[in-house]
Amino acid sequence: MSPVTATLDITREVCPMTYVRTKLKLESLGAGALLEVVLRGDEPLKNVPRNARDEGHEVVSLTPRGDGTHVLVLRKQGR
Repeated sequence: MSPVTATLDITREVCPMTYVRTKLKLESLGAGALLEVVLRGDEPLKNVPRNARDEGHEVVSLTPRGDGTHVLVLRKQGR
């Protein structure tokens, strides 16, 4: 896997801001960039990967960490 281009911590955000922050960060990156998103809670865990897929981005991985957070890696698609 390529190195991560940027990291975003949304563990303090609540829906819908979790995906809004993720989307804004993706928009600032070039096509093919990898964004690592640190998230916490059931709603972000379900909604952020689904919304990213719905917008055409690739979910590269979703890994639980021992502290109750998850690390989601997204590959930006498009232009």
